[in-house]
Amino acid sequence: MVEHPQADQQLVKRVQKGDKAAFDMLVLKYQHRLLGLVGSYISDYQEVQDVAQEAFVKAYRAIDKFRGDSSFYTWLYRIAVNTAKNYLVSKGRKIPESDIDVHDADFLDSAASLRVVDTPERNLYRDEIEQVIHDVIRRLPDELRTAVMLREFDGLSYDEIANVMDCPVGTVRSRIFRAREAIDKEVEPLLSRG
Repeated sequence: MVEHPQADQQLVKRVQKGDKAAFDMLVLKYQHRLLGLVGSYISDYQEVQDVAQEAFVKAYRAIDKFRGDSSFYTWLYRIAVNTAKNYLVSKGRKIPESDIDVHDADFLDSAASLRVVDTPERNLYRDEIEQVIHDVIRRLPDELRTAVMLREFDGLSYDEIANVMDCPVGTVRSRIFRAREAIDKEVEPLLSRG
């Protein structure tokens, strides 16, 4: 994927002025790369998703400190690597001896944690999966869609979502579980042929 530093800088400036939708655009642009990067440190896919999400949340909270001395992705990359390493330490796991170079991180496949070069087929496949996920989310009942979007796109904790949706945390967990189940059911056939 080609980086467009000017476009990223514009989005960052919008986020710094309070535009959350601009950050969502950065998340959509870099989520696959970040999942691949985190997947090079952590093998369990659910943990990879959680750590990548945590990295995006940290980036969002620290975005006012981003000055543009490096590209946005380089800055995000450092946050993700540190988040992955901290996670491994917190779980008592060994940290890899060498880091993945920021330029190599583009070529990581999150599913298999292998280095691969993007091909037109892979890009098409990834786009197809993204489209299916967005279609499923769009069709979900309001309470499931809201819960999963607050969790996955806005990075809110279960407690924060419970406050926003004015319901118990258990209900939030149930809604997110059901939403993820619906998404997995649609995505699974695509993954099995990938």
